[in-house]
Amino acid sequence: MASGRRTARTDITLESERRVCAGRLLHVCVSDRKGTPKHEIAGARVIASRGIEGDAHAGSWHRQVSLLAHRNVEEMRAKGLKLKPGAFGENLVVDGIDLDGLGVGSQLRVGPVLLELTQVGKVCHTRCAIYYATGDCIMPRTGLFACVLEGGEVNAGDAVSVVRCIERSIVQAAVLTVSDRCAAGVTRDTSGPAIEALLVSELGARIAWARSVPDETDQISKALTDLADRRVDLLITTGGTGIAERDVTPEATRKVMERELPGLAEAMRAAAAQHNPHALLSRAVTGVRGQTLIVNLPGSCNGALENLRAITAALPHAVEMLRGHTEHRSSDLEREVPQSALPIIG
Repeated sequence: MASGRRTARTDITLESERRVCAGRLLHVCVSDRKGTPKHEIAGARVIASRGIEGDAHAGSWHRQVSLLAHRNVEEMRAKGLKLKPGAFGENLVVDGIDLDGLGVGSQLRVGPVLLELTQVGKVCHTRCAIYYATGDCIMPRTGLFACVLEGGEVNAGDAVSVVRCIERSIVQAAVLTVSDRCAAGVTRDTSGPAIEALLVSELGARIAWARSVPDETDQISKALTDLADRRVDLLITTGGTGIAERDVTPEATRKVMERELPGLAEAMRAAAAQHNPHALLSRAVTGVRGQTLIVNLPGSCNGALENLRAITAALPHAVEMLRGHTEHRSSDLEREVPQSALPIIG
């Protein structure tokens, strides 16, 4: 992932278009309870803004329909597992589409139904019946989740095509504005949109989610948990980082993050203090939850942008590391000791 200014690509090349845009639906599956394998049916009615009729995962949320690539299921069968369609809790099994290249915001046409991807993989906090039945579950690693933009009837054998491809490599970001007045609609949010514009222009990011919450610790923590568990790369908050009684964003952030990254917060305070000594009063924290980097910014528009610009150069590498790309740089490889020079133990 290159750093610096670039424009987010939302189109696919001709080569990848030929590779990913023609497929078919192999299986349609439903279940009446979450966390259990689904069973195959011939076809189903898919309801806009809800999901598959009669399926436990249908509802007013962002994971209305789940998808798996047929080749991923076949890889598990090759390990000796006897798997029926729906064994991993998936609704739709698709063949002929390279789902690994699709990121959040991509759109798929399945028969007459239009789906928009809202999440890649998922966090499993406990072992479910699927894991105990199969010995493994590939949904957390390779599953896709979508909301239904246009409904209709789907049946096995229907054509599947990619209507819009958002490349998986693009940085996915979420912005959370913490403000009693903004959440109540009394004050217009200026910091949130300004942060979004900077992330797009400087990092080529896609803004997957944006919302406002009041200065309440539990509501902030709940929103942070929800957005991070959707596996966005960057989760930026604005507001609630000062020393007033209702400034509780740092406390809420510490409740949900797993590892703190103090260097980023220190760099922001140091850079901002060069122009405004009051910046040293900021209690903003930065850290990691799962694969998501969480950054607290102040509530003022100018302060938020000033702080964010101070760390922008470090963010692409942080995202790469959190995505698991931890290979040594060429300069590090020069420091590796040859195997012949290592002591023999034993």
